[in-house]
Amino acid sequence: MLATATPLLRRFWYPLMPLATLADGPRPFRLLGQDLVLWLDGDGEPAVMEDRCCHRTAKLSKGFYQDGRLACGYHGWEFGRDGRVLRIPQLPPERQNAGRMGSRAYRAAARYGYIWGALEEPLFPIPDFEEEAEGFRRIDEFYEVWNCAGLRVMENSFDNAHFSFVHRASFGDQGHPEPAKLEIEEHPDGFLMLTEVPVRNPEIQKKVLKMESDTTVRSMRGRWYMPFLRKLRIRYPNGLSHSIVTAATPIDDRTSQIVQFVYRNDTEAEAKAEDVIAFDRLVTEEDRDILESTDPDVPLEQAGREYNMPSDRPGVLMRRMLSALLAREGGAPLRASA
Repeated sequence: MLATATPLLRRFWYPLMPLATLADGPRPFRLLGQDLVLWLDGDGEPAVMEDRCCHRTAKLSKGFYQDGRLACGYHGWEFGRDGRVLRIPQLPPERQNAGRMGSRAYRAAARYGYIWGALEEPLFPIPDFEEEAEGFRRIDEFYEVWNCAGLRVMENSFDNAHFSFVHRASFGDQGHPEPAKLEIEEHPDGFLMLTEVPVRNPEIQKKVLKMESDTTVRSMRGRWYMPFLRKLRIRYPNGLSHSIVTAATPIDDRTSQIVQFVYRNDTEAEAKAEDVIAFDRLVTEEDRDILESTDPDVPLEQAGREYNMPSDRPGVLMRRMLSALLAREGGAPLRASA
């Protein structure tokens, strides 16, 4: 499955960019191979539009904010969040009849400090994370491009067999490579995985866990949301909860915008955000190094292209559920060039 050759992927919400980056002006973003402009109107409401002015095709991301509107940097045409042209500076007030003109607008929302977008009517809503209601603090961690497919990132997130090898420099225990047992509960928009994993507790992690033992156990509650979003809630024996939200927003077939933030039930005084980020950075760099070596074309139907072992159950289920959704919604992948 190549992202840009799979029309169904247009029907999901994706986190695109931190809202704070849009405060001073519009910004470009590419989603599923399509160039977009992201911006905020005068009320702070988010907008996602095609990055082309309907006048002479200049990129609207090179524009600026004007009286709560998006103004094209070429001739100053002003747009509303719905993509309609609201004002043409070169025309007098009595001739401002621009409402019939515009550039295409897409669905936009603001959640969790990010602007989210969907290119077509979404199949499922943006998830609600219970940590918000529970009063957990949120730490924004990573916003960066990885050279790998989103589905590879998601499969890796639920793979209990890679810890001892990919994470041998952080928490993996090579002396016990057997993957932990797991339980899976299917949902219409993904699944819930429950597992307990014994891990090493390196010095950098002891600092943020406030635990001195050299080993510990992670009680993990992982939720996969189709197609490329997960929340992994980790509970430690001392009562600490560390919930990792990771999204792999598909830029194109080979690159994904990685968005990651975490929720914790401790305080800044108990564990500094910079220390939490430092440990998670160590772990994610280990994942990134191996994931960027994988093939971006993930086969939904196995047919011998990739072999499986029992611990691949979550990833195999992801592929089966996406394949079934494609069949049900009539969005079969297009033939893609090599």
